[in-house]
Amino acid sequence: MVQLAVQARVTSGRKLRVDANCVPTTIHHPTDSGLLVDSVRVLSRIMQRAKPVLAQTRKDAAELCQSHLRSARRIAQALHRLLRRKGEEKLSEQRELYQHLVQTTEEVVQQSERVSQALRRRSEQIAQSLREQVQQFLPLVRRVITQTRTRVLEGKQVASEEKVLSLFEPHTRVIPRHKGGADVEFGRLVTLDEVEGGIITRFEVLEQPNEHGQAEEALAHHQKLFGHPPRILAGDRGIRSPTTQHTLEEAGVKTVAIPAVGSLASRYRRAYQ
Repeated sequence: MVQLAVQARVTSGRKLRVDANCVPTTIHHPTDSGLLVDSVRVLSRIMQRAKPVLAQTRKDAAELCQSHLRSARRIAQALHRLLRRKGEEKLSEQRELYQHLVQTTEEVVQQSERVSQALRRRSEQIAQSLREQVQQFLPLVRRVITQTRTRVLEGKQVASEEKVLSLFEPHTRVIPRHKGGADVEFGRLVTLDEVEGGIITRFEVLEQPNEHGQAEEALAHHQKLFGHPPRILAGDRGIRSPTTQHTLEEAGVKTVAIPAVGSLASRYRRAYQ
C-alpha cells in the first residue's frame, strides 16, 4: 500500500509523525470483588449449561452443577454497603467478607474441575465444547483469587503486568495517564507511524504501557520502506529515550521535533522547542 502511495506521489516519506494511543477495552471498572463475582457467574453459567448433558447419565447432576452466584452477589453487596461507612472497624469486616468471597470462588473452582472431569467422559460435541470453556476460564479465575489474596488479605502489591482486569478481555493493561481526567485507562497502548498524505506505515500493539524508544523503531522501519530517513520526525515526549536525539540526527533526520523529558535546562533548548 505504501509503495502504491509513493508511485501515485501521495507521499515521499519526507515527514514522519509517531504517536501512541490507548485503545480502551469494553470492560467495567475492575475491582477485586467484581472480578470474583464475575468468576463465579461465568463458571456457574457454564455448569448450568452442562447440567442437562450430565443429567442423562448422572443422578447427582443437579448437585454437581449447583450455582453459588446468589451467595457471591450477596457478599459483594455487603462489601459495597460497607465501603460507604466510616471508621476503622470496617477494615476487619471488609477482610472477613473478602475471605468469604474468596472461599466461595474457590469452591466454585473445585466444583468446575469436577464438572470438567465428568464432561471429559462424554463424547458429545456440546460436552467437549463446555469442557473447553471451563478450561479456558479456570486459569484466569485462579489468578483472580491469587491477586485478591495478595492485594486485600495480605496487603501486598501486585505488578501491573500480572493483574487480571477482565475475564473476557484478559489482554487488557493498566495505562497510566499523564494528562487531565482519569488517572488510568484500561486497554492496550498502540503506536502509529504516519507520513504525509495521511498514510499509516506501521502500527504496533505494545506489550508494556510504555512507548519510550519508539522513535528509533519508527525510524528503522521508515528507512526500510522508503530507503531514506525522513526530513522531519515529530512526536510527543513519550516516545523519547536518552539516545533518541543523537540516534535520529546521526541517521540524517534534519529536524527532530520531539520535546525533551523533564525541565528544560538550557535557553537554547527552550528556544528550539
